Amino acid sequence: MTDLHRLSIRELSEGLKQAQFSSRELTEHYLKRIAHIDPKVKSYVTVTAEQALAEADAADAALKAGNAHALAGIPLAHKDIFCTQGIKTTAGSKILDNFISPYDATVVAKAKAAGLVTLGKVNMDEFAMGSTSENSYFGATSNPWALDRVPGGSSGGSAAAVAADLAPIATGTDTGGSIRQPASFCGLTGLKPTYGRVSRFGMIAYASSLDQGGPMARSAADCAYLMNVIAGHDSKDSTSVNKDVDDYVAKLNGTAVKGLRIGIPKQYFNVAGLDADVKARVEESLKKLEEMGAILVEIDLNMTEAYVPTYYLIAPAEASSNLSRYDGVRYGYRCDNPKDILDLYKRSRSEGFGAEVQRRILIGTYALSAGYYDAYYVKAQKVRRLIQQDFLKAFENVDVIAAPSAPTTAYKIGANLSPNEMYLGDIYTLAVNLAGLPAINAPVGFDKDSLPVGLQLIGNYWSESQLLSIVHQYQQNTDWHTKRAAIAEENV
Repeated sequence: MTDLHRLSIRELSEGLKQAQFSSRELTEHYLKRIAHIDPKVKSYVTVTAEQALAEADAADAALKAGNAHALAGIPLAHKDIFCTQGIKTTAGSKILDNFISPYDATVVAKAKAAGLVTLGKVNMDEFAMGSTSENSYFGATSNPWALDRVPGGSSGGSAAAVAADLAPIATGTDTGGSIRQPASFCGLTGLKPTYGRVSRFGMIAYASSLDQGGPMARSAADCAYLMNVIAGHDSKDSTSVNKDVDDYVAKLNGTAVKGLRIGIPKQYFNVAGLDADVKARVEESLKKLEEMGAILVEIDLNMTEAYVPTYYLIAPAEASSNLSRYDGVRYGYRCDNPKDILDLYKRSRSEGFGAEVQRRILIGTYALSAGYYDAYYVKAQKVRRLIQQDFLKAFENVDVIAAPSAPTTAYKIGANLSPNEMYLGDIYTLAVNLAGLPAINAPVGFDKDSLPVGLQLIGNYWSESQLLSIVHQYQQNTDWHTKRAAIAEENV
């Protein structure tokens, strides 16, 4: 029973159904690994051991009664941006360090209803603003492949927990690449669904028109199992779309790779900061898909240079609006002994928010201010429409679009990249959120430093099944998704 963490979600589900092991044994196995390994990785902010064991016992009872969901009894980790009733929900910020949510996010409620066991809440960049998971009040999380490297962000804790086998699956959120980039840095599969596919109710808002929750796991098949639980319409979320949900697991072989037209944007492969090893691994993965019968088609995406400036006007503007609720009055951090109401607001926010969050609030407030609103925010929204149209035009000739997920592999912790360098690292992921499209990262090899490289596939609206199916079939013909970091191989 020492290698339960090596089993896929399907294998865990079968093992629980056939009583080869219990959910309590499985949960205890993961809690033991967290206690032994996570002090080195620092992926968890809160471990909910007592609750996890109670949920495991409930799942075991349901399994014994024969009325359990397919995923009943399987543990998972939640990004600490999803509200969890009775458990601290911090969004990686000092300003929410004392916030105990009175309700569950819809994603959490759906996971509970399916009998999944919550191991705890994992670290993230503060309010999902960052690409390294260093912008957390709780300190940096390490990449399991190299502890001196970042796991990516903002869902770095989710990626690190799965990559170190401290959870078999995890929830993440993606506002500008925050599922795909950490999945790339940590050698995982991560899916950013179409905007409106997964409920945002109870997911602490960064940029409301860009945020989207999704699954992170080792394989496309494992992601499909979690998508079956969390996808679907939610009347509590006005941006949730009432559209039929696929059985993602049943459709894992539903898309024929033979004859599939994969668009290769020439602008994406000529970006100045694209690492040679990353480019080589991505091109090798495309060659493999070509051998499987896919057709590679060169395409133009002419709005590429507009991605970063457009995103970094719209996202901070929405953040400025969303984060105005953290005022030191209703809940969260409050400064000591304020002189008056203005002092309360100013000191609570300046002491409670970290530097990156303050930077984005200031940029966003400026872009929304009188005299600049039309020049910046309105113009950015017009360019956003052009970016969307650029993709839709491309999808007239291709089925999916391929790109690297990130121009480099994982950075060194403390590299102190300038904000501009950090923002340019999101060049391949931002446009997907601006256009509301689905996209997936798949691990496709390693660079010269043995750090994981990721391939990104971008689909048309509502094509999550197609993306999962393509990656699943790629993973049937390769073994990159089965590779494990040395720390994950530790038996405890």
